[in-house]
Amino acid sequence: MSLADDAPLPYSQRPEWQDVTPIPQHESLSPLAPIFYTDEYRDCTDYFRGIVTTGEMSNRVLQLTEDIIRLNPAHYSAWQYRYKTLISINSSLDLELLLMDEIAATFLKNYQVWHHRRLLLTYIYSQGPETKGPDLLLKELKFIEKVFEEDSKNYHTWSYRQWILSNFNRNELWAVEIPFIERMINEDIRNNSAWHHRFFVVFDSGVRQGDENREDALRREILYSKGKISIAPNNLSPWNYLRGILDRTKTPYESIEEFVLPYTKSEESPESVVDLDNPPPSKGAHLPAVPAVEFLADIRESQGRISEATELFNLLGDQLDTIRKRYWDFRIKEAQELSQKS
Repeated sequence: MSLADDAPLPYSQRPEWQDVTPIPQHESLSPLAPIFYTDEYRDCTDYFRGIVTTGEMSNRVLQLTEDIIRLNPAHYSAWQYRYKTLISINSSLDLELLLMDEIAATFLKNYQVWHHRRLLLTYIYSQGPETKGPDLLLKELKFIEKVFEEDSKNYHTWSYRQWILSNFNRNELWAVEIPFIERMINEDIRNNSAWHHRFFVVFDSGVRQGDENREDALRREILYSKGKISIAPNNLSPWNYLRGILDRTKTPYESIEEFVLPYTKSEESPESVVDLDNPPPSKGAHLPAVPAVEFLADIRESQGRISEATELFNLLGDQLDTIRKRYWDFRIKEAQELSQKS
């Protein structure tokens, strides 16, 4: 028996579908850019248009839309009609989520997969938020964490996680996020998506971690970013995170100048008294670190010390970061223009 013998029959050859009139896709006699669908996909979508025309919603429609989605996970109409059918016939949404676990793992980068999960969660939660809701949502966060094992930087997955947190806004959901992010960053300190998510949780959620006040949270996050910078000084993610903290809280950049300076030197500073607030670069770090030199240049510019800022921008453009020389030249011009206006 060949593999072709094991393939499912086309819908056009299935007796249980003979009551449906398939509707071919409308195209002109000589389309400018014809799409060469496979026979299997053309067969499925012809019958899909047929059932949409009659408004049928049934278990066999679920099978048809699943077949279409597996062939083309970006078929928005199939996803939408599937959801309407699930609700109309009171199908098990728990089983649907299990199916979506498999499909999401296969089509991680497809937006429709995650949008469908949003619809499912919203509907299930609305039916019993005080009983099933919290457990369902925590389970969903665990599922996302498992998905990240395959792709830890997928935008759609991170967006979906943030939607769960902000849409349902339950304390037990927010409570697991900092430990989760710690694990993600420890696994990959350069995971910019995890850094972005940390900023979202700490500064945009409106939820305090434990009983700490705003000042304690600010101090904790500054120390956290400094610690990660010390491990990998040329990793932009924690530097950008640190900038974000200072910008959000309107804290002057010069307040961390003592921390920045050792990272702008060409060699490690000799060991001295340990300063837990300002961890030094790790042994063997590649110095000077480009993000640190840029940070120091920004500090000098904010202090009105334009000549020193210009010298640092020149160092970046001519030696440390030559690939962005035109950008550093622009920064020099911008600083000088600012100086003339002041």
